[in-house]
Amino acid sequence: MSQQQQMQLGSKERSLFKQVVEHYEAKHFKKGIKAANQILNKNPNHGDTQAMKALIMNAQGNSDEAFVLCKAALKNAMKSHVCWHVYGVLWRCVKNYEEASKAYKFALKLEPDSQQILRDLAILQMQMRDYEGYIKSRRMILQSSGPRGKNSNSRQNWTGLAVAQHLAGDLYDAEKTLTTFEETLRSPPSKSDNEHSEAVLYKNTIIAEMGETERALDHLEAVFKNNLDRTAVMEMRAQYLLQLGRSQEAEKAYRALLDRNPDYRMYYEGLRKALNLEDSDFESLKVLYDEWARKSPRSDTPKRVPLDFLEGEEFRIAADQYLQQMLHKGVPSTFANIKSLYSNSAKRDTVQELVESYLDGTYAPLMNGSSEKQTDGEKNSITEKPSPFDMAVLYFLAQHYNYHRSQDLARAMELIDRAIEAQPEEVNFHMTKARIWKHRGNSRKASETMEKARSLDEKDRYINSKAAKYQLRNSENDAAAANMGKFTRKEAVGGPLGDLIEMQCMWYITEDGEAYLRQGKLGLALKRFMSVNDIFDTWQEDQFDFHTFSLRKGQIRAYIDMVKWQDHLREHPFFSRAAISAVQIYLRLFDDPHLRDESLHGMNGSLDKMSPSEAKKAQKKARKAREKQEQADHEKADAKKTAGGGADGDSKKEDKDPKGAKLVATAEPLSDAMKFLTPLLEFSP
Repeated sequence: MSQQQQMQLGSKERSLFKQVVEHYEAKHFKKGIKAANQILNKNPNHGDTQAMKALIMNAQGNSDEAFVLCKAALKNAMKSHVCWHVYGVLWRCVKNYEEASKAYKFALKLEPDSQQILRDLAILQMQMRDYEGYIKSRRMILQSSGPRGKNSNSRQNWTGLAVAQHLAGDLYDAEKTLTTFEETLRSPPSKSDNEHSEAVLYKNTIIAEMGETERALDHLEAVFKNNLDRTAVMEMRAQYLLQLGRSQEAEKAYRALLDRNPDYRMYYEGLRKALNLEDSDFESLKVLYDEWARKSPRSDTPKRVPLDFLEGEEFRIAADQYLQQMLHKGVPSTFANIKSLYSNSAKRDTVQELVESYLDGTYAPLMNGSSEKQTDGEKNSITEKPSPFDMAVLYFLAQHYNYHRSQDLARAMELIDRAIEAQPEEVNFHMTKARIWKHRGNSRKASETMEKARSLDEKDRYINSKAAKYQLRNSENDAAAANMGKFTRKEAVGGPLGDLIEMQCMWYITEDGEAYLRQGKLGLALKRFMSVNDIFDTWQEDQFDFHTFSLRKGQIRAYIDMVKWQDHLREHPFFSRAAISAVQIYLRLFDDPHLRDESLHGMNGSLDKMSPSEAKKAQKKARKAREKQEQADHEKADAKKTAGGGADGDSKKEDKDPKGAKLVATAEPLSDAMKFLTPLLEFSP
């Protein structure tokens, strides 16, 4: 509270004002409003109290009333930094960052030493990607308490300035800032100081970005032994050695990494480059991967990767060994692991021939890693009591013939039926049969079969989700919601759908919207696509928390990656799907204004076949039915509101448009469509 505002209050009111602030920070909003009203009863024009009350009202969801009250507070206390600070917070909450920035800057003029206002302004500038302004604010935070103040010795403030300079492209200044802080340390940090360990690696990445690879390597060598993120240090060192052309050292570095993790493909690629092996030198590459396959017999990568480049008979031998090993183990993901090979028709045909030979028993079984015929010469055809290998073969071939590059749906159905007959309780078999029905175009049978698979293992969330997805593809929205409700919170507001939206389950929300769109229920469809858009808005807004959290915890490299990812957030496929469908709906609403009346959606264009008087009567009848249904829904919702909210009565806002009727009743469908289309054109042209 400003000094001038303090003078207007007595000691009791000043104590109450402190309580208002405490209640707001503790989210005890009703108590905060009560305390604020006690002050305003005696001092009705006290600006700071009005501003704090507006802040609490905004937190309760009353944004419009909060703005009115805050503007009144500004009239009563134009020179109060509290009022201007709150005004900025209100603008930030409605995502008007330009106005919020102006309010923060004015508050800062009135109270230049306020750390809270400085931090809020800095965070806002980072959110707006105003890097130059962010640098200035970070420098002010660092210098605000003088050269010996507490801020000058806080690592997070020095790191914050370095991050601002880094993101603005001032790599030299960013490194200098980090070095300056290191020089201020009176004693070396402990070896277990994770924050220091991260800061050192962050500084190293800046040096590397400057193009000074040799100096980055020297710096890394100096901190190698004491750094806590050993894997990152080893990866960076190997990369630097490779870039500098020091092949022998790079080879040793990548071999050390492969000893730690022989399943990471990028390490093999780095080792290939260190050994100066060409992509086309298949013989040498095969020797390299065979070496690691012998060293790490349980690893999949050194056995799988050669299948990508081998050809002809060599591919046949390697594929035979790989497939038999995986199928004998009964690995369910075997087909998923090798289906990328099917882009090569010769390899696809070879795989098909090999696995068919396993089915009819004309193959050569592997003995100790080599291909040898059985001594008794008997065939291994599938018997009345199939072995685990036989079942794995049937499962693989069913997936093979179901795949679009090798599709034979009749053969796929025959094989999966044989597998189900032998093991009727195997969930994976029923799931594959459902996919076959899907590819046949029979969504009803696909949904029924996937539901059968779900019933075999009711505790498995994955198969439950697949069953719900197939039900949505068959336009069974209610059944899908009921299935998803088996794994959602029973007390969630809005039922299973409300919990799924709160958990940001985008695949379900998108599929639900597309199902309603196919049924012509434009309001519900648009409601779902708007929910997806809101999720992306939430992700963007969630950055505010990480601008301070990441600096406080010292996770700077992850934070930089997050900022760069956020800059391309709406390239996400789920946003594209929802946005395209939403734009299509808005275009339909523009082309046919009748569709803006949600009650007419079930008529499927029958209005065009009616006379004007009949169409008018039909519209009136449908509108009355809709109003009656809305009234019944509201009464049902009111009946459920018995004990909503937490200890302070802070309940979630009721959805006043559950069916999206207001969304489709828009007067400007093209303008609303542009809200989806603009980011689509920018990020997914």
